[in-house]
Amino acid sequence: MSTTTPAIDYSRYQTMTITRRGPDGSVIDLQMKAKNGKLPTAGHEGHWELSEIWRDIDKDETVRCAVLRGEGMGFSGGGDLALVQDMATDFAVRTRVWKEARDLVYNVINCEKPIVSAMHGPAVGAGLVAGLLADVSIAAKSAKIVDGHTRLGVAAGDHAAICWPLLCGMAKAKYYLMLCEAVTGEEAERIGLVSLAVDDDQLLDKAYEVADKLAAGSTTAIRWTKYSLNNWYRQAGPTFDTSLALEFMGFGGPDVHEGVASLRERRAPKY
Repeated sequence: MSTTTPAIDYSRYQTMTITRRGPDGSVIDLQMKAKNGKLPTAGHEGHWELSEIWRDIDKDETVRCAVLRGEGMGFSGGGDLALVQDMATDFAVRTRVWKEARDLVYNVINCEKPIVSAMHGPAVGAGLVAGLLADVSIAAKSAKIVDGHTRLGVAAGDHAAICWPLLCGMAKAKYYLMLCEAVTGEEAERIGLVSLAVDDDQLLDKAYEVADKLAAGSTTAIRWTKYSLNNWYRQAGPTFDTSLALEFMGFGGPDVHEGVASLRERRAPKY
């Protein structure tokens, strides 16, 4: 009786372009699709897909490394406002997306395959979660990293509390998260928020170079190193769970409605 794991069917993922790289196809390339040719955004379907795909990659014995990147003008544009509005008004949607947001963080952390992110342009929202939690995060120097939660009127939940203080220190984390200030890729490397910052035209070449090296290395050594180091994140699990609960409590409050309205009307919010 064969014990070979069946091939993973990636065709069910509609919000990403998924291709293989290398002579043996062991590097899987995940490109989040841009909406209207502009920026990838996480709607109902995209948010679920970004949380779920790491389970499949973890199970796929043909994959030795994954690269996550964005299409169009940037890496990720955050949550689709229609999804945010539904979360603010529909308890069932809010509880479903809460679970997806939790799964996204833990699935990236627990995926045994190394993950490389290549961030250009704006990097916001669910895409940024995976981008910063990636094992090697690479940003174009001109990339614009923003955790937009407080601008929206909710707590900085999802990935922020679990990794920003560890990556760049508590003082910088509070400054950028509470004030919702943008961080360039160059500054993100300086403060330790990302692994590397490179010239914009070198971003993909560097990401693929790193991915190819990881794919060619000892799978057990690399995967077990990742597992061990990610125990720092696992120790912060209760902090993350609290931040996520408080974020989603905010989606049931009044401020998020003003946050959504101000974004749609392209004006400053009045909380």
